[in-house]
Amino acid sequence: MTAKTIYSGTTHNVGGANGYTRSADGFLDIQLSDPHPAAENFFGAAWSGCFMGAIGLAAAQKKIRLPEAPSVDATIDLQMEGSAFFLRAKLDVTVPGIDIEVARDLVDLAHEICPYSKATRGNIEVELNVLEPAFA
Repeated sequence: MTAKTIYSGTTHNVGGANGYTRSADGFLDIQLSDPHPAAENFFGAAWSGCFMGAIGLAAAQKKIRLPEAPSVDATIDLQMEGSAFFLRAKLDVTVPGIDIEVARDLVDLAHEICPYSKATRGNIEVELNVLEPAFA
């Protein structure tokens, strides 16, 4: 069986004082200063967006209706030890309207489903936290 490409994103990046990132579809067009921590922000945004979709898929697989949309706060740390650079990630996940233990099960399953989680598995330290929803 041949893999089917669902979506392909292409970006062009230019560094320096007048640096920028632009996507081929025009969705992203961001000016960047030099040096910039944009890569960690982009990675966190992409991973957390994908992770929310994985939570929805996990819920569908378990036949659980999500009464509200989940949220994910991703923190991507660029670390250095000696002369080696590496990443560390923390995903703080909230699944409103769902029992916290059920939410933990969904988050664990989502971590198995999400392509970003798969890509980083065994490569970087990942902390997954399931948070109780804050009530207004």
